[in-house]
This record gives sequence, structure tokens and C-alpha cells, in this order.
Amino acid sequence: MMQGGGWRLLVAWPHRHTCVRSFYQKQPLTNAAVQKKRSELFTKEAKRQAALITDVEKIEVKYYGQPENCSLIMNKNMSTPYHCAQHINQVIMERAVLAEVDGQVWDMHRPLEDDCSLSFLHFRQNDPYYANKAFWRSASVMLGAMLESAFKDNIYVELCSFPSPNVRSGSFVYDVDLKIPTWKPTKEELRVLSGEMVKLVMANNTFERLEVDASLALEMFSDNRFKKIQIPHIAAQSSSGNTVVLYKVGDFVEISCGPMISNTSYLGKVSVVAVHPIETNEGQLFRVQGVALPKGFMLNHFSYGLLEKRAEKLNSGRIPVIPTSESWAPQKELLTA
Repeated sequence: MMQGGGWRLLVAWPHRHTCVRSFYQKQPLTNAAVQKKRSELFTKEAKRQAALITDVEKIEVKYYGQPENCSLIMNKNMSTPYHCAQHINQVIMERAVLAEVDGQVWDMHRPLEDDCSLSFLHFRQNDPYYANKAFWRSASVMLGAMLESAFKDNIYVELCSFPSPNVRSGSFVYDVDLKIPTWKPTKEELRVLSGEMVKLVMANNTFERLEVDASLALEMFSDNRFKKIQIPHIAAQSSSGNTVVLYKVGDFVEISCGPMISNTSYLGKVSVVAVHPIETNEGQLFRVQGVALPKGFMLNHFSYGLLEKRAEKLNSGRIPVIPTSESWAPQKELLTA
């Protein structure tokens, strides 16, 4: 059904659990309001951090790659690998999904912090391992973003986490609490969800990275029972012992150490193919699964259909442990690249 000029998934739940009714009575939240709050806090903090840079310092960036090696003079803590690519070559700028800075995989829009060496990573290189992992990870984040906005306001979606990206698994994943007892989506509902993913791709949104104090992250995610307990454990694992890395894509904010691909347009054909109930230590979540190709990679309908069929099988990635105490072990994907 069309609502407000865009598709919204309508699901009739004939039997609602008492705990679900209690949830809505105690916490009359909407995903749109929560998403707006997080986005505004992210933007405010990004501006605050940018204002702290009062003097422009120059750094030397030594680029290695096609069409030729060169040195660039850029601005410390301001210039990004993407800015460097703009100075080098339009083809490089358009195909690079990640950078490698002094041997470390780096987001294209993450500012450079000192003199460094630079090269770029893309999907068609001889070994696209890091590009593929970032692609799968970014697709999971986009899946989470889509799930937060695809349902009507009476379905409050709480995103839990996604397992570490594994291309061999055949699908990217997000585990989510929909506050509903059962759901086996129809083919039409899966098509609607796939269409929402396509909208995210076409929005061409940049993955913005920001490292923030744990207290701010807790404020952002105070309405998510999973992430507000994950955050202190994630912060404790950071180099500072008290920070969390966030990514913003459109108005959606997520926790992950990344790295992510440059922007959403690097997903080509994309489908949401399955929703599986999974049992956790605190009850049932839904594992939502999708499959996608990088932009520019073409398969005929039959071959892509085989990928979709494979991706329908329950992804064997780690089942989340719902945080219930300080002894909770942080999930690897939230702590490492």
C-alpha cells in the first residue's frame, strides 16, 4: 500500500502479545523521531569537531598507483582520500571504494591525519578482499537503515547487530527486534523491502564517519535497548578507552568500526530475499537477509536468481547474544574491521 508518497509495509498481526502492548504503552516511540534525533546529534557533533581545527596545517600525501605515482600537498585533518582522488584522476575518483593509508584500510571520506602514503582499492583489482568485505558490511548497514523506515509507525524497530561480513555466506544480514510474534513475509512484501533498498542506492548518500565520546553515543542510542548496553563495552575496546565510531548514511546512524564503501551508489542490483526467526538468550529476533552485486557487475536474470536462491538459506553468521549484564562479550563486527 502506498502511504505518504512512498511504500510502507503493512502487516496485520491478529494476535498481539501482552508484552508488546505494554511496550507501546510505556514507550510511544516512532523510528522516524528516533532517527531524526540521532542524525541531528551526529551533525551537531561533526560541526563541533570541525570547529576545533583553527589552523590549517599542510601534509604530504604520496600516492602510488595509476595513472602515475605523485605527491600531493593536502590539509591535515581536513582533506580525505576522496579529495586526493579528485586531484589525481576522474576514473580513480569514480571507482575507488576504499583507500589504503600507510598500509591501513581507510574510509574514502575519513580525514587524513598526517604525512602518509596512499593507494586506492576497488572491486576489479586482483585481490578485492577488503573492498568486498566493506561492500558486504555497508550493505548490512543499509539494510538496517531500510528496516528502520520501512514499517508503519506502530511497529517500533530495534536494530540489534549484524554478524561480521562473510562473502562466502551468500548474503548480508541484519538481526532485528520487530516487537511482533511471527512473520513470514510474502513475495510481494520482500519486493517492497527490495524496492526500499533500491531507493537507498539511488540516493547516492555518503557514508560519513565520526568518532565520538561514549556519553554522546549513549545519548544517541538511549532508545535502543541493545546498543545502549553494547556501547560501554565497545568504548572500552577503543584506543582511547572511551570512544565509539559511528557512521551516518542519509539520516541513519549506526555503530561500527568499519570501514565502509564510499557511498550507497556502489551497490548495483540488490534484493531482500529472506526473513528468518532466530532464537537468542532473550527470545526471538528476525534475521533479515539480502544479496547484491557491486555497481557495474552484470549477471543475467537466471544467474542472479541462483544467487538469490542461495541467499535465502539461513545465514550461519554468529547469533547475537542479547546484552543483559556487564559480562556481555562484545560482538566482533562492532569492534574490528
